[in-house]
Amino acid sequence: MKAIILKDKDIDRIIEMAWEDRTSFEAIEIQFGLKEKEVIKLMRKEMKSSSFKMWRKRTNGRVTKHAALRSNGVNRFKCTMQKTITHNKISKR
Repeated sequence: MKAIILKDKDIDRIIEMAWEDRTSFEAIEIQFGLKEKEVIKLMRKEMKSSSFKMWRKRTNGRVTKHAALRSNGVNRFKCTMQKTITHNKISKR
């Protein structure tokens, strides 16, 4: 197993993605190369103990965190309210 070196901004993004209910562990693995157990290990290391326990309680058994458990109609989640980004400026509605 080769070691993956992550930048601070990557660690922040992984934590953010792990907190999101609809972002699967598979999506994190595709983007950053970390399997679910490695994400859990990272979360345990980077978070306060109470925050980690709260996160594990929320994600444990959550269908949306595992692509294999999702229904066939769910490919990717994107909120209809999500804004597009153009030239580093958030577009107006």
